[in-house]
Amino acid sequence: MAEAHVHMITISKEDYLKAVLEAESEGEHVISATLAHRLAVSAPAVTMALRRLKRDGLVAVRADGRVELTAAGRKVALRTMVRHHLIERMLAEVFGMEWYRVHDEAERLEHAVSAEFEAKLAQKLGPAGTCPHGNPVVPERSEARRRRGLRLLAEAEPGKSYQVSSMYERDSALLRFLDERGIRPGAKLRVLERNYDQTMTLLTDKHKVSVGGPAAEKVWVAPAGAGKLRKH
Repeated sequence: MAEAHVHMITISKEDYLKAVLEAESEGEHVISATLAHRLAVSAPAVTMALRRLKRDGLVAVRADGRVELTAAGRKVALRTMVRHHLIERMLAEVFGMEWYRVHDEAERLEHAVSAEFEAKLAQKLGPAGTCPHGNPVVPERSEARRRRGLRLLAEAEPGKSYQVSSMYERDSALLRFLDERGIRPGAKLRVLERNYDQTMTLLTDKHKVSVGGPAAEKVWVAPAGAGKLRKH
């Protein structure tokens, strides 16, 4: 029976289940609108997908509309996220793909990886570690990041230096924008000033650069010289 259930898992179902787990892990209460936004699909499409996922015992929808993963759904979502994580690392560490490109490529490849190839990747790269964007396999809540001493770049103080820890990875245009300004995982920067128009002036390896609030709210940094932060 378990084997038959596995054969029912489609690419679309994996995408929905992964989106639920990602949103949950980031502290969101997942409802239909959450999934429509994350997957860029219509509300009717989400309704139909949830109906199928409920039928297959992969999600439950509470009376208030909140979507929750069942144990079976969580297993599929986590497996998909692990494959995504390993593929991102393979593309960056083995093939040298630019860090800001690997997320979109992994989104396409994660559904085509066999269990055997996944095991080979885990053996070569190690099952843990962070992806090229500085994130663990399962997204980390803001509270957990703050307990480790991280803060958003948007909250960084003028006159102080920081090291980029991680960043939001689902917007390739944003990632390229940041990379062009020397803002990438592991990079060091100094906050020079906050400007009247809500932008920040930073000193990076690209010299003086300016970023707006929306971009700065997608980047997590650690104070420079704070010592080795506790790992995920």
